[in-house]
Amino acid sequence: MSSKTAVTALRGRGRPKHFDADATLDVALRLFWQHGFEATSMHDLVAATGAKAPTLYHAFGNKEGLFRAAMERMERYLQRFVRKMKPCLDNPHRRVAGATEDFLTACVAQFTGEGLPPGCFLICTSSALSADSQPIAALLRSHNMQPEQLLRDFYRERQMSGELPPSTDTDRLAKYLACPLQGMAVQARDGVSHRQLCMLVALIMALWPQLARLPAASPAVAPGVDKMSLGADRGDDVDSRTYRR
Repeated sequence: MSSKTAVTALRGRGRPKHFDADATLDVALRLFWQHGFEATSMHDLVAATGAKAPTLYHAFGNKEGLFRAAMERMERYLQRFVRKMKPCLDNPHRRVAGATEDFLTACVAQFTGEGLPPGCFLICTSSALSADSQPIAALLRSHNMQPEQLLRDFYRERQMSGELPPSTDTDRLAKYLACPLQGMAVQARDGVSHRQLCMLVALIMALWPQLARLPAASPAVAPGVDKMSLGADRGDDVDSRTYRR
């Protein structure tokens, strides 16, 4: 059902009260964002939107239906996210490390920016989902891979241009960086400041010389092998002390 739907709800025998589905979805989206899908009840949604429970059930069916309709509105947020993040990776004047840092820093700015709840809607709403909410989990998972996919495509392109060693596992590198990104979104939701999150980005980038040589995962690491060395050859075209912006 489109979020453009308008419903007229009867209020006793008086004049009909116009129900603004768009405004209701905006409120519901923020509530889901702040508290997650599981922790947000229909009672919470009724109280926050000011709509009567029968009106919400008539318009959306149930909480899951309301969440799915709110997700339609989230498409605009996701499109805006991509429009803001992708230029960080498409900048031809930035080497792979600098572009990565720009991307992570821009994500932090998005997580802590004004006008929206802190964190990331997809990550905040997907935390602590129960087994009964697997359809919602699958819906969120289908969107949640966007940052990782952007990084994966970027690293493959830069590897082809010679900026990353041929042995670097670009898929593994993108997945590795997607994990702290999700963690920073949760921390932003919990009140961690922009400055503190940028310090975490700096810490990640301090590891860049090792990350840039990240090989494909092996079944096991032999005793005595330094896992942090990642099998790197000091002769690779990646500075072993500092990363190149």
